[in-house]
Amino acid sequence: MSDEDTLDARERQTLADALDDEYKSHETYAQVIRDFGEVRPFINIVEAEARHIAALLALFDRYGTVQPENRWAGKAPRFKSVHAACLAGVQGEIENVALYDRLLASTRRADILDVFQSLRAASQDRHLPAFQRCAQRNG
Repeated sequence: MSDEDTLDARERQTLADALDDEYKSHETYAQVIRDFGEVRPFINIVEAEARHIAALLALFDRYGTVQPENRWAGKAPRFKSVHAACLAGVQGEIENVALYDRLLASTRRADILDVFQSLRAASQDRHLPAFQRCAQRNG
């Protein structure tokens, strides 16, 4: 493997941080569905989170980097109502955008930047507004 095919420690941590956050979102939204049934926007966004995880795992594979375990499996937060879950979704997506803002500065690799920008845009442009509408609708 050449140097351009090897991630440095910072880049490996960056990918791990992104994957951990996507696992957290996926597990949280899946728990909401288990608790309250197939409610929107959770049923749509949980599928998007699975695609986000797959995109990040592809980067781990591309660079031959060990994939961290999903530490959120079976440990997702639970909510008293769909409204509370929607409010948490709003906060989670705001935090996700901030995370990607930070992570985008950690690498110059075009493939990683493309994935991070795509995932950030999904949170900012689609998931956040969907959870904001959900919070208004269920409030």
